[in-house]
Amino acid sequence: MPKLAAKKQMKTRTTPYDVAEQLRTPEEMAAYLDAWLEEAPDDTAGIARALGDIARAKGMTQVAKDTGLSRESLYRALSADGNPSFATVLKVARALGLKLHAEAA
Repeated sequence: MPKLAAKKQMKTRTTPYDVAEQLRTPEEMAAYLDAWLEEAPDDTAGIARALGDIARAKGMTQVAKDTGLSRESLYRALSADGNPSFATVLKVARALGLKLHAEAA
């Protein structure tokens, strides 16, 4: 029986995916939020998380400063378990340079 050469096993290394790293322009940020609103309009936690992703992409410290809220409260409100008030959603959207609009269903 021939000896098989020992193969050097390469280990696959993975890193967590962070969508905030992909949101570089205001247009990408708006398209991302719009996709959430279109595809999952009843997923309030997902929409809040999407706002959180955009806020992290823009810089949570700056968004906190622009909204007058603390970074910690923004992280909490815009997390998977968060439940931000509508006032907070509007403040964050404004700080992100996003406009919310309505259309007939």
